[in-house]
Amino acid sequence: MILKDKKVVIMGVRNKWSIAWGAAKSAYEQGAKVIATCSLDSLEKVKELLKELPGSTVYLCNDVGLDEDIDKCLDEIKKDHGKIDGILHAIAHANTEDLRNDFILTSRQGYAHAQDVSSYSLIAIARKAREKEMLNEGASIVAYTYYGSEKVIEGYNVMGVAKAALEASIKYLAKDLGKDGFRINGISAGPIKTLSAKGIKDFGSILDVVEERAPLHKNVTISQVGDATSFLFSNLSSAITGEIIHVDNGFSIVGV
Repeated sequence: MILKDKKVVIMGVRNKWSIAWGAAKSAYEQGAKVIATCSLDSLEKVKELLKELPGSTVYLCNDVGLDEDIDKCLDEIKKDHGKIDGILHAIAHANTEDLRNDFILTSRQGYAHAQDVSSYSLIAIARKAREKEMLNEGASIVAYTYYGSEKVIEGYNVMGVAKAALEASIKYLAKDLGKDGFRINGISAGPIKTLSAKGIKDFGSILDVVEERAPLHKNVTISQVGDATSFLFSNLSSAITGEIIHVDNGFSIVGV
């Protein structure tokens, strides 16, 4: 087990279909103690899910757009668990109208909201975790992104721009966190049927295209993304930081 005796925080679990849940299960299977966080509307669902991972706990982090919510959540985790070895950032949100309408119609408020929740929150969480001295030596942070940050994906719109900012942030954070021996990487997962994906117009057709054109001719699963996350949490990836790793059955390498 590559995460034996490690403690990892999985931020953004919503339900059994969420990619973060795949990460939580993989980390648990690899020997880690799982500490989940979620918003208020998901709390009861996550509590029920964690019964499948005995010894796991969940904490409320209702709004990552508020520094006080992040502070309270991390303070409670440190109080109960001491220092941790990994953090997964699986948090993103955009207004429905900014995904359904043409990108050019994105409102100023909608743009700021998507950037704040989906991108800036990673910076805030990493900074506060370091300031609170709650990261063990060699700790690893992982954030989830998507190919829509690199190429135009119909219906991804402002979220693609937010994910592009997230990926750039990972690289700059790698430089700063590396001074203390901490690592940070991103996983660009292939499309998966999650609650968030329902907000993307014609999402089913994206799955069909990936299955047809990806070198492995199939869509990725939350278990596969979870296993890649466990690898990045583990000492097996100790020389990897600032990278965006595609876990998409090779779709991102295919041209016309």
